[in-house]
Amino acid sequence: MTSFHHQREIPATPAQIHAAIADPARLARWWGPAGFRNTFQHFDFREGGRWQFVMHGPDGRDYPNESEFVEITPTLVRLRHVCAPFFELRIGLTATAGGTRVDWQQTFDDPQVAAAVRAIVEPANEQNLDRLAAEVLTAA
Repeated sequence: MTSFHHQREIPATPAQIHAAIADPARLARWWGPAGFRNTFQHFDFREGGRWQFVMHGPDGRDYPNESEFVEITPTLVRLRHVCAPFFELRIGLTATAGGTRVDWQQTFDDPQVAAAVRAIVEPANEQNLDRLAAEVLTAA
């Protein structure tokens, strides 16, 4: 297994950040790299719940996705991407003096797949955090 780990401090509470993940309308606005938009078919935000959606790329291509929520607490959202490429995403929220540290850890099942997508995943995860921060700060 190979993991990509990104951190960002956002000047908001863990509850405010969690709300931007739990609300499908808000999540659709920020999920994915810059330039992407989303259409959700199913969003069941509970442990064992499914999330099916299509990411629409700036190149006009559609990217179907399906995940299952594995663990949800006020300070952690963990999901399993159940279609290729297979990975687990862990979003940890830790209160800090300046707001919340968001720990974004994406772990791929296959190290070869991780190596093949590294050049895409690393900047995309940073862009996801940029978009999450903008969503949270806009709503604050």
